[in-house]
Formats: sequence, structure tokens, C-alpha cells
Amino acid sequence: MPLPPEFHDIAQRVNNWGRWGADDEIGTLNLITDAVVRDAAATVRTGRRVPLAVPLRQDGIQTGLIPGRVNPLHTMVAVNAEMFGPDTVATSDDAVTMGLQAGTHWDGLAHVSHSGRIYNGRPAASVTAHGRAAFSGIDTARHIVSRGVLLDVARARGADRLPEAHAVTPEDLAAAEELARVTVRPGDIALVRTGHMRRYLAGEREAYAFPSPGLSIRTPEWFHARDVAAVANDTLAFEIYPPEIENLWLPVHALDLVEMGMPQGQNWNLEELSAACAEEGRYTFLLSATPEPFTGGTGAPVAPVAIL
Repeated sequence: MPLPPEFHDIAQRVNNWGRWGADDEIGTLNLITDAVVRDAAATVRTGRRVPLAVPLRQDGIQTGLIPGRVNPLHTMVAVNAEMFGPDTVATSDDAVTMGLQAGTHWDGLAHVSHSGRIYNGRPAASVTAHGRAAFSGIDTARHIVSRGVLLDVARARGADRLPEAHAVTPEDLAAAEELARVTVRPGDIALVRTGHMRRYLAGEREAYAFPSPGLSIRTPEWFHARDVAAVANDTLAFEIYPPEIENLWLPVHALDLVEMGMPQGQNWNLEELSAACAEEGRYTFLLSATPEPFTGGTGAPVAPVAIL
């Protein structure tokens, strides 16, 4: 089905092409300035560190729903091998084959295209099988460190987790902002908690994958108005899945990544962070979340840490 007029209207309103120049490849990450990072560092009070990644394992999040996106296949290539002869120091090495977006990850700006274009108007054909992403590869996101803001939508609605059919709206985000007693500001990284990760942590892999709550097509304008640098959440698809508009698949991906140039994160475990923020009564923190720099990758694993 062709992209509807509603999609193109939103796309026009949130479009950032050319905002940081014709050669720009990192989009809204430009909003993370030195001053933003200094302010982010000032949010650290106790030094409490909360990991936000799920373990990478062979029976991980991927169930085959997304073709080719395989869980890590972890093999030992050396076990106590005495490389330099008998009775010398021995080493053990391992290797992994995996989908770069198999677990907790960032989507790079070249991950999605529409109408033949990726971010900043570059051709979708610049992503090739052998050359990978010629522009806006995940390696261009050289450092992602900023103020993180937990928008705990589930807690704001008085729920452990949102129903599978719930599309997170701008009104939900505003309610989570009010719960946090914070205003999302330019350069922030917003972490949107639906509570859906509880399904995966309980061993319900299929139920975690589909169906799933997620962000509504109305949310990109909310993030654009606040100049958010990046957004991550605790679901497989990031946006409501199946979609809120019949047969319009991944419109939020297209608006965020292609039009805005805003990285998205999925499969982030926000459960411990939710408890920590509620316990300490504050929802902002220093967030370190730099992806692995795979040259030309359309996404990459990340092991984020929130520092309170």
C-alpha cells in the first residue's frame, strides 16, 4: 500500500534534511553538544550504575519473526591452547555470528528507507550487499553519551506493563514527563518504558515478539518539537505492532530514521531502571550508550549503562 497523505504530512513537519548541512550523516546526534554532556554529567549524584542490555545468548530475543536476524551463535575457537608450546601460557578464544540487531541495539539511520531515500535525501541504493551502508553507517555514531530521561509510560498509567494493543501517544509521553517532574530538552535521550520487556524476562519469547505495544505514528512530532537526540524502548518492534493504521508497516521507523535522522533503540531492559528511578525519585541520569562501530552497519549491539 502506498504511504498515505497522513504520513507525508507528518514527514514534512519533522524533516531535518539539510539542517546540519548537505554532508551530515548523524542527524539528531548533532544535538548532543559539549554543553549537553557537561549538564548530563551533573545529574550523577550517587554513582549508582544500572545496566540496560539483555544478555546475548543463543536462545535470545529473536524467534524467526524477522528473517535473517539470528540470535548469537557463540563458538569456542580455542580452549586453553598453548600457542607457544607445552607448559606455556594458554589462551581461550571465542567467535560469534549474530544479527547486529539481535539483542539490545541501536538502529542506524540507514536501517530504513522510503520512497527511494534514506536520511538527508541520499539514495536508498547507497546501501548495498557488499558495500553495506555507504552513508550514515552505525560507525558514524562515534559516541552516544548524554542526559537520559526515563519516560515510564507504564508506571504513569498505573500499570506493570501496557496492553499489547496500546499505542504510546504524545499524551502518554507528557504524562510520563509529569510523573518524572522533568522537561525533556534538546540533546536528551528518551527511554520509553512500556513494561513489555517483562514478557521476555519471564521466558515468554513469542509473546514478547508479537503483538506488542509501542510508539504511535503521532510521537515523532513530539520528539521533534523537543529536539530529542535519540529514543529507545523495551520492545522488539519499537512502534506499535501490528500497526495502528492497517497495512502501514514501520511508519515510525521511517519518520524517525529517514525524515528526522533520529536513532532508535530496541530491546532495552528498563525494568531495573524503572525501580531505581522510582526509589530515588528522579528520572534523569548520565547515559552511556555508544554502539559497536561496525563500518557501514545499519545497526549495532549496545550495552547501555544509566549512571544515577
